[in-house]
Amino acid sequence: MLLTGNKTAAYAARVAEAGYVAAYPITPQSEIVETLAQWIEAGLMKARFVNFESEHSMVTAAGAASLAGVRAFTATSSQGLFYAFEALYTVSGWRAPIVLVNVSRGVGMPMILQVEHGDVLAARDSGFIQLHAETCQEVLDLILLGYRVGEDSKILLPVLVNMDGFVLSFAREPVEVPEVDEVRAFLPKYSRPRPLDGSEPVVYGPTLTDGLAYLFFKYGMHRAMQEAEKVFEEAAKEFGDRFGRTHEPVEGNWLDDAEIAIISSNSFTTSIRSAVKTLRKRGVPVGLLKLKMIRPFPRERLAEALKGVKAVAVFEQNLAPGRGGALYPEIVEALYHMGKRPAVLSFIGGIGGMQVGLPEVETMVRRCREALETGAVSKHPILLVRREDAERLRTLLETATAGPLEVEQVSKA
Repeated sequence: MLLTGNKTAAYAARVAEAGYVAAYPITPQSEIVETLAQWIEAGLMKARFVNFESEHSMVTAAGAASLAGVRAFTATSSQGLFYAFEALYTVSGWRAPIVLVNVSRGVGMPMILQVEHGDVLAARDSGFIQLHAETCQEVLDLILLGYRVGEDSKILLPVLVNMDGFVLSFAREPVEVPEVDEVRAFLPKYSRPRPLDGSEPVVYGPTLTDGLAYLFFKYGMHRAMQEAEKVFEEAAKEFGDRFGRTHEPVEGNWLDDAEIAIISSNSFTTSIRSAVKTLRKRGVPVGLLKLKMIRPFPRERLAEALKGVKAVAVFEQNLAPGRGGALYPEIVEALYHMGKRPAVLSFIGGIGGMQVGLPEVETMVRRCREALETGAVSKHPILLVRREDAERLRTLLETATAGPLEVEQVSKA
């Protein structure tokens, strides 16, 4: 089928036989819950659909449905994810394996509707497994894998599947949608240990405890999150055998002989891969590493994939005030224990849907080469801005109280 990313997410919930859909519309994810509401009303999907007064209630209700033994689905974006932040920690603490689709877009003021990853990365330590989709097909596949992993009796954690707003949510791409019977063979009926039962009432709420008990539960979540990486790989192997599409926590291209590697995630990876392919044809020894899993963070696999690489360019679509790219320090930490560590540079681009293509990739490669030649690695994130926007940005920065940010003027040539 030719589907938008949003409609793909709806199809994934449908073929996964989600029995409870908690909803609150917000641009750019509204199409997901609108589609599900239409299907449920028409009898095409057997599920309970509830539209809530806020994302906080929506996520809490999805978690409660999961505790009752029902496969639950919900979706949000940007400010909506932030509104639900308290509930994210509640649901993960409940060990309720819901799937939440986040359609990334900019947050706060000034307001923008285009893609930026500040929303999803702010939630990376909430206890949700995080899977990030590059294509519409990956949206469907990762939702199915998310249910399979999250509902595993060794895991029992909620899962967040991220797609880029507008770039992917409203982009139409060919998607293979499996039949319900095919999915049922891969994704068994959700069977929760000790589901909520009205005849034996228990309390799942703000129960006060002591430090040792709190640590016990938090550490249990941590151990389950660590185990989730292995469970994902096992499930992905079976998924590949059944559906012919493979998935790994990190996926590389042209890394065997690469001197420079670019790390990226989500939909802009497609443009970066195309640019890397062009540079490879010119004889440039550059490779690409895509992060499909952000939580648990696949540090060992990332380090293994980058053995022999001399320099790493971390491309991120977020800017954490006072820090820079949110994933950059995590990648540095993952590579810190390597015997021969590569130089690691941080690049910020694609914010608010700004262009990313060959000029940006050429610039990242050039800056990596300069770092290798001089031994001087920028301590600050490098902003990738097209030449036509660079002067305007510099003017804006001069009128603001700005920290040490480096703006790299990217030429179209």
